Amino acid sequence: MIELTKEQIRRYMEEVVNVMKNSVAEVREDGKPTPKVGALIVKPDGTIETAYRGELREGDHAEYTLIERKCRDQNLTGAILFATLEPCAPGARKSPKLSCAERITNARIAKVYYGIEDPDPTVSGKGCDHLKTHGVEVALFDRDLQEEIRKCNAEFLNAANERSLLAKDESKKMKEAEGTLDAPVKNCTLESLDTELVQAFLDKAGWDVKFGERECMQLLTQFGILVSTKNGYVPSGTGLLLFGKHPEVSFPNAIIKATFINDDGTEGDIVDIVGPLVKQPDNAYQWYEQKIGKQIDRSHPERQPIYDYPLKVIREVLINAIIHRQYEISGSPIYLTISSREIVVKSPGYPVEPITLEQINNFSAPTISRNPRMMFVFGVMNLSEQRGLGFKTMRDLPDVYSFPLPVAKWEAPYLSFVLSRNTEGVSEDKLTEKERKAFDFIRLNGETTRKNVEEYLKLEKKTAERLMKSLVEKKRIERRGEGRGTVYVVAEDSKD
Repeated sequence: MIELTKEQIRRYMEEVVNVMKNSVAEVREDGKPTPKVGALIVKPDGTIETAYRGELREGDHAEYTLIERKCRDQNLTGAILFATLEPCAPGARKSPKLSCAERITNARIAKVYYGIEDPDPTVSGKGCDHLKTHGVEVALFDRDLQEEIRKCNAEFLNAANERSLLAKDESKKMKEAEGTLDAPVKNCTLESLDTELVQAFLDKAGWDVKFGERECMQLLTQFGILVSTKNGYVPSGTGLLLFGKHPEVSFPNAIIKATFINDDGTEGDIVDIVGPLVKQPDNAYQWYEQKIGKQIDRSHPERQPIYDYPLKVIREVLINAIIHRQYEISGSPIYLTISSREIVVKSPGYPVEPITLEQINNFSAPTISRNPRMMFVFGVMNLSEQRGLGFKTMRDLPDVYSFPLPVAKWEAPYLSFVLSRNTEGVSEDKLTEKERKAFDFIRLNGETTRKNVEEYLKLEKKTAERLMKSLVEKKRIERRGEGRGTVYVVAEDSKD
């Protein structure tokens, strides 16, 4: 590397600042102001060459003009470069364009003096870092010249600082979102999504936009399906789960493990139901239909299958499990297990506060979701019942379908829904059919008199009294009050 005196260094700094003032402003589509930049190179033989931004062609960087246009056929090994602005960093320019920092290292320039750091988030220290990493010495201009450069570039620096603040805010939000479904998914791109599914959702939502259009991408970002990053739009965790081609690759627990228990207690093959969440219910139904008992209804010209358990209830329980589960619990899929006695759906995560297990078991829980975006998408795509109708379907089981009410249980980390396929129900305490119906009636209605149960089941008074006494002895209900003020409630041990 050639040696320069302090006086030479100062003179070259002053000269390149004057060269900078000739820069040609570029008219950009995004409206961003462009910087004024000058560059001066001291070649190995001691001669100098200068360039400024836009000198030979609008938009060309000063360093590019100097190295690639004016000195293209010259050996610059060991040369010294003076630039009024930090050279742009790798990745700052659209591929296949090289950054100025890369061009400097490729030319084997030994030392770079630069005026001020570029605050744009695509550069901001990264240009100098690249130079130093590749063995290039880096030094700053004198302070008074730095101030002159800043004054000449006031408009550019203000805009770049604003972009920097926005980038820091985005980085902060990204950091806060890490580990949540709002965060972008690593190693995923827009190609990871089933765009036909996304478009189907957009159409059903009544949003008159097409996937890929700017307005559509902004809308999906606002909704939380996409995340806008410096490298473009990428799927969020929610977006990938709902519409990903293979979400199970990034979220191995986002599957349904389905199995059938044989009458001898042996377990059949476990089937993994995978794919985007909006398709998992249909895939689960197809497996379920193969395993569940059914008959043929011959009362209509077109014969219809009649399943021994109402599909709409299974549908609602499965979809609730998919929508309301806690996806952050790793290694915990949804389990769907069928035996001749019962159907069990296990979903990771305790009910969202303030919902209680008791409210779920008496079907009075408010409509609150851990994953409201998923709930909205399922509703728009007609995959879930309208608000309240799902619980109504379950409440109707005793009267409409002659099946006991489902029972919700908490066995960490799973919330289980147990659906009985027989009239005795799922309780370990054996209940007769009448006892089960009386117990379910009390579950639904809260404080209940013997007279209420008597009228509901159309029983004689003495029969109703024996029924209530039996349920008390089996610790399924509790008696409160005396005489005409006597009421019955579900026992505390039965609420869980």
